[in-house]
Amino acid sequence: METLTQPWPWYVAGPLIGLTVPALLLLVGKPFGISSSFRHLASMCSPKTRVAYLRDNDWRGELWSLVFVLGVIIGAFFAAHYLSNSAVHLLPDHYRQWSGGLRLFIGGLFVGFGTRYADGCTSGHSIMGLSNLKWPSLLATACFFIGGMVSIFVLDALFPMP
Repeated sequence: METLTQPWPWYVAGPLIGLTVPALLLLVGKPFGISSSFRHLASMCSPKTRVAYLRDNDWRGELWSLVFVLGVIIGAFFAAHYLSNSAVHLLPDHYRQWSGGLRLFIGGLFVGFGTRYADGCTSGHSIMGLSNLKWPSLLATACFFIGGMVSIFVLDALFPMP
């Protein structure tokens, strides 16, 4: 039990994350990605929308991704509450101030825009796309890292944390 309650080294956790790609492809025949589930959820909640992006989406055929996301949430809750020796906090204290909240909001806007613009999220491109040797995923992953570093330096200069 002690092994489960401690952080796992990168050489164990990394390959386990990487094995989700072939597992999903072999067991379900679907690619790994999280961000598309937001589109499926929005399509499910607004079936008579005028927005073609949501109206024409076959969310029933992609219901597995919503189940996958639900499993991620339940697994995270279980791990945080039952497989941890210490309390797990969602956010550090310095994010509970207005500048931290603003920083999270701006970051969320950038991530949301970038996810749609790049046609996938960091996990979809960096894990799934790179494992399939997709050139656009390599470019997207490089841009994710560059954009993240630039954002950190800009936001830190504009809204320094205590």
